[in-house]
Amino acid sequence: MRALVVDDSRTMRRIVAKILEGLGYETSQAENGQEALDALQQGDAVDLVTVDWNMPVMDGLELVGHVRKNRDLRSVTLMMVTTEAEQSQIVRALAAGAHEYLIKPFTAEELRAKLDLLGLVPLEETA
Repeated sequence: MRALVVDDSRTMRRIVAKILEGLGYETSQAENGQEALDALQQGDAVDLVTVDWNMPVMDGLELVGHVRKNRDLRSVTLMMVTTEAEQSQIVRALAAGAHEYLIKPFTAEELRAKLDLLGLVPLEETA
């Protein structure tokens, strides 16, 4: 399975990528929503995109909206991974088309649990 990790923090991208790679994912990274959207539109096939909310150029909510409007990208699973913890923000992200929402800071177990809910833990990891 492939994942795109989108966050303006290099450290956070590395943390999320390392957890996903430990679960069997191949990962790529983008530092803002526009970079991620460009990669997705150029045909970078991914199963999962983890999306930070607060980023320069294009924020995570905008990215979710653009991905959901693109018929070719509708099968991509989007998970917000952000510090935005207000209930209204969570509702906005899910209404825009995010499938799940994980609040920073989080543990590897919490990320894995969200992936499990989405059916996105690679089979060899579910045993």
